[in-house]
Amino acid sequence: MPKRLIWLTVRIAAGIAIVVVPFGYAVTGVQADVLIGAGCGLAIGVGVGLRGGSAGGPWTGVLAGSIIGISAALIAGAVPLDGWGLLILPILALAVGLIDGFSGSSLSGYRDMVRETFILSVLFALGLLPATMALGRTSVIILVVSLMPIICVPAVALVAGMLSRRREGWRDARPPWLLLVGAVVLFVVGTLVMADELGIGGVSQIGVILINVLFTSLLLLALPAAAFLLGRTAITWLQPRLRVYSHLAQYLRVMWVPIGGFAVGYLTIIVLFSGFYGMLGHFRPGAFAAADAGASAGIADWFSFAFFTALGQDFTTVAPVSVSARVLVGAHLILSAGWALVLFAAVMSSIGPKLDRIARRHAADGD
Repeated sequence: MPKRLIWLTVRIAAGIAIVVVPFGYAVTGVQADVLIGAGCGLAIGVGVGLRGGSAGGPWTGVLAGSIIGISAALIAGAVPLDGWGLLILPILALAVGLIDGFSGSSLSGYRDMVRETFILSVLFALGLLPATMALGRTSVIILVVSLMPIICVPAVALVAGMLSRRREGWRDARPPWLLLVGAVVLFVVGTLVMADELGIGGVSQIGVILINVLFTSLLLLALPAAAFLLGRTAITWLQPRLRVYSHLAQYLRVMWVPIGGFAVGYLTIIVLFSGFYGMLGHFRPGAFAAADAGASAGIADWFSFAFFTALGQDFTTVAPVSVSARVLVGAHLILSAGWALVLFAAVMSSIGPKLDRIARRHAADGD
């Protein structure tokens, strides 16, 4: 694999992991649920990003992977551990909706929809492997779990195609008969499985059949349809608003050095005054009051006090008491504010022409 693709994969995977893994641990304490969210998000996000190429790949991959990973972690945390297979249909439909909603999407027929759904189902199956292997499942169970997203392809592709059929550029008026047969077979099998799972007693045979058909329709039709529409609507709404960040990146590249210079100067002031505070506290023991009576402040306390003082915030552990301590704090505040104002004026005067050129270029491009 070329170094460029390796670097692109690492960037996409890191972006998804930073978003999905902490969110997974925040919504559920089950390790397997976090692995499901992270695995599915990474597999689909990296696959989408690499297929998108270097131009729009990184951000599209991170965005799609983060949405898929967060959704998978939420659903996996909401259902019992032995029932997280219920997330396959909605997550797969959500992924297809995201792809269909991206600008420049080439999905214009049922065949395109089947192909894209199949590719995403393979990525989805790969994303489920870490969780199933971590649970210590047998090879047969791992194989079944890996095949489940692929088995669901006809239902998801049919629902997605029907919901996209009326849009401009859609070629096929009717779905292929093989797709219909696959969806019908999946529906019949799902009805039989649902009948075995429910086992409702005290209801007539016709009533049981109707209940099974209702649950199967909800699982195989309504749920994927809602997930597909949610994914397509979300990405259609987000895309034009996320373009602002591509413009912001150009401004940040111009301002990167001045921002670094400001941070270095600000940190220097904080370090300098932390030493002043420590020296004053050493020679004037009553100049500062500590929250813990009898405790002596160390360098970490003085540095934290100087940091919060520079931000104009109170630091609860240490407080100035004597006149000399308050004068020193006032000088620190004046110097910090003056540094921010002076450097801001200097930076804007030096980089102003560059920012104006970027703004004129965006206006000329019609963004």
